[in-house]
Parts: sequence; C-alpha cells; structure tokens
Amino acid sequence: MLDVPGDNASSGKGHPKGLYVLFVTEFWERFSYYGMRAIFILYMTKMLLLDKALAANIYGSYTGLVYLTPLIGGYMADRYWGNRKSIFVGGTLMALGQFMMFMSATFAAGADKGLSITLMWTGLTALIFGNGFFKPNISTMVGQLYKEGDVRKDSAYTIFYMGINAGALIAPLICGTFTDFKWGFLCAGLGMIVSLVIFYITKNKYLVSPEGRQLGVGANKLNDVAPPDASGAPAKSAPAFSSQQLTILIGGIIVAFSALYFGAGIDVWGSLIYGMTLIGPIVIITDKTLSKIERDRLWVIILIMIFVIFFWMCFEQAGASLTYFADEQTNRHVFGMLMPAAYFQSFNAGFILILAPIISAVWVYLAKKGVSPAAPFKQSLGLAFLAAGFLFIAFGCKVIPADGASILFLTGLYFLHTIGELCLSPIGLSMVNKLTPGRFTSLMMGIWFLAIATGNKLAGTMASLYPDPTNPVHPHVLGFEISDLHSYFMLFVGFSGIAAVMLFLLSRKLQKMMHGIS
Repeated sequence: MLDVPGDNASSGKGHPKGLYVLFVTEFWERFSYYGMRAIFILYMTKMLLLDKALAANIYGSYTGLVYLTPLIGGYMADRYWGNRKSIFVGGTLMALGQFMMFMSATFAAGADKGLSITLMWTGLTALIFGNGFFKPNISTMVGQLYKEGDVRKDSAYTIFYMGINAGALIAPLICGTFTDFKWGFLCAGLGMIVSLVIFYITKNKYLVSPEGRQLGVGANKLNDVAPPDASGAPAKSAPAFSSQQLTILIGGIIVAFSALYFGAGIDVWGSLIYGMTLIGPIVIITDKTLSKIERDRLWVIILIMIFVIFFWMCFEQAGASLTYFADEQTNRHVFGMLMPAAYFQSFNAGFILILAPIISAVWVYLAKKGVSPAAPFKQSLGLAFLAAGFLFIAFGCKVIPADGASILFLTGLYFLHTIGELCLSPIGLSMVNKLTPGRFTSLMMGIWFLAIATGNKLAGTMASLYPDPTNPVHPHVLGFEISDLHSYFMLFVGFSGIAAVMLFLLSRKLQKMMHGIS
C-alpha cells in the first residue's frame, strides 16, 4: 500500500532494501528509548520519591536535551565522521546509558538514593549525547536512498516512521510490565544492543545510493551536486560552517544563555535549549553561500519550527501529565485486571501502525490527482487534531467518577493525537530533507530537532503545573487560572488551536517560498 510506482526520478517500483535496514535499526533503538521513557517519570516519583513538579521538570529537561544534541551529531557527521560512524557511536553511548539506569534502579532498591541519583544523571547524559549522534543521521540516510525529486520520499519516511512506532508500541508493554523498574531499564539496554548489531551486519550490503555508492561513509559536506570544474571533476561545496559562523554560533549561544538564565530566571537546561534554538537557525540562514531560492526554502523550515514547538509542547504531555492522569485519575481495570499506567504509552504507537498506511495512501492518492496539499497545510491539520484530542479529554475531566475516568477518554485523545502526529512529524522530516541543500542536510536535521527539543522542555514545564487538588493555590498561565484538570487541559486546547489557525493562514505564502517543492 505504501509503495509508489517509479517515474523518471525513481529507481524503480517499491522501495530500496536499505529502507528496511534503517526501519529495523530504528525499531530497536526506539524500543530502547520508549521503553525507558514509559517508566522514567514513574521511577522518579515512586522509587526515588521525587516531587511531581521536580520529576516533570527533569523529564522535560531530559527529553528536551535528547532533541538538542542532534545539532552536535549532525555537525560532526557533515564535517568529519559521516552518518555511519555517528550512528554507531551514538548507539553505543545509548546502550551504556540504559545500563547505567539499570544500575541506578538496582541501588535505589537498596535505599541508596544518593548513588542512584548520581547513576541516573550519568545514564541520562550518555543517553542524551548518544541520541544526538544517532537520531539525525539515521533520519538523513532515509532520504539519501532516493534520487532528487523522487516522489517516494514522503512514503519512505512514513514507512520509517512506522518502524519508530512499532518499537514504541512494544517497548512499554515489556518494560512497563515490571514493578521493579531495573528490569525495564535492562530490557531497554538490550534492545539498543540488538539495534547496533543489525546495523553493523547489514550496512555495507544495503545502505547504498541509487547509483550503488556506499552511503554515510564520509563527511556529507561534498554531497551537493555541483557543475564540474575545468578538469571535469565535480566542484567542491563549502563546508557546513565557516570559522566565522562557528564564532557567531558559540558567542550567540553564550549571550542568549546568559540573558535567559540571569535575566529571565530560566533554569540551566532550559536556557541552553532555548538559547541554541534561537541562535542555530540564525547562523545557518546567514550563510553567504546560499542562493535566494535556498534561503527561501530554509526560511520555510525555520518558520514552521515555531509551530512545531507548540505541537510537541502539547503532544509530549504523554510521558508526563498524561501519565499522572493515567496513574491517578483513570479507571485502569480491564477484564478484571489492573492495567499498568505505562501501557498507555503504547496507544499512540499502536494507532500509528494502523493509521500510517491509510494516511500515506491518502497523500499518494492526492498526489496522483494533482491536488496534494503542501507540507505547511498538512502540518496545520496536525495541530488541529492535537487541539481536538485535548478538547476531548477536557470534556471527560468535567466530572470524574470516584473510581476514575473512563479509559475511553485517554484512548480517544491518543487516537486524535496520532492523526495529528502523522500529519506533522513524518511530513516535517521529509520537508527538511527536500528543502535543505545537500551540504547542510544532517546539520539542518539537527536544527529541526531543536524545535522538538524546545517543545519537550516546555512540555516538562507545563506538566509541572499539573493541578494538585490538595493545594488551594492555583497557578496562572498568561492570565488563565489552572484550577482543575478541565482548565489544565483546556490550556493545551488554546495553544494548539491558535497555532493551527495561524499556520493555516500562512500555508499559501510558505508554499510559494518552497519554489515548486511540495
């Protein structure tokens, strides 16, 4: 269903085998990530006995930094290591990080909370940097399997996205089953080892370009197709960043960090994430080697990043406030058994596996009819479905029965959010790959992940406002009082709904700036 017949820009029918190598590699890496994420906030509140607000902020900082470090990993791949080495280094670090989390939970069971917290931060650090090297480079390699203009790219990224979510579906069901969290972390570590082994064994045979060239073996800075020089050799493209740009980047981040940390009173990790998100796009858009068309296309990515921030700030409540809601306010008795709260983390992934082929087929059908909407319009739909999901659960929170809210409210929310995610996230990955000049591909993918980093960090901040019925003092956000769960979830309806309308109104202008790429 997802395969698209080839045309002059394609290498044939179906998809290259390398796509399925990346699919399986990403499956196990995401099993590792989502297995750990499903139990992380429960581990902090139930085993380390951390305050909910503190745990939510740690969760937001972790998931934010996970999406921040792809900027470093993308730069290293573009300038020095190439995709393959970066993926392998990143995977190794993530495996070590998961085993550190296993050790943290092992000592926590023995009431040695100080050592447990130290090991937890060590493990999180390894996971954060490992993901930074792994994630942007494996996403970039999907696009490299196809020729420029190949209409199968959107379909390929949707298939790849299904690999992500197949791992995310199974991980909470396995890692979330254990009441002793250390075994869940151990399973996550073993999943990362499987991912590394599969990638190492299959990479040379299947990760090749349409012309048969080995992909990802060296720096990407020469990947642009340029006219040959007088000798007939291809002209070399400029490196990803000049020394001057690096100076501006580092200096700008220091200034932004200082203003946010000392001036606005934002915590260290938030100041770092927000500072890099502000400065990174500015540096790349001012590159002097960009043509007008290239710069316009990059502006499209940067402007959509703003809306992506709002999407992930709301969507990533799944691992924080929605987990609290599942654990404390939801009736989880199913067929006489109490379902672990972590199992709800599988709902989104399960719906993606069902809906991704359908939505992908819709995009393909519309493309064949010549009426396929541009990426910005699709992403505005994603924000609209996100708002609808929070509106649904806000309705369910008006009156919560004594035995908890019906499981149908969380189920409906995840169903609507899944449609929204499929309209925004895989389309965004494909858009970045298609609109970015080849010499900046991995780096721009890293900058795209900065928006996701900011959204995740803000998600933790918003989750820290989760209402406590025993606290008579109610927080306010932009003049809006959060007095109960209904008002809390309506806040997300407002954020995502307004963002959806604004992106819809801008979509036609952004489409023109894409200069023929949809």
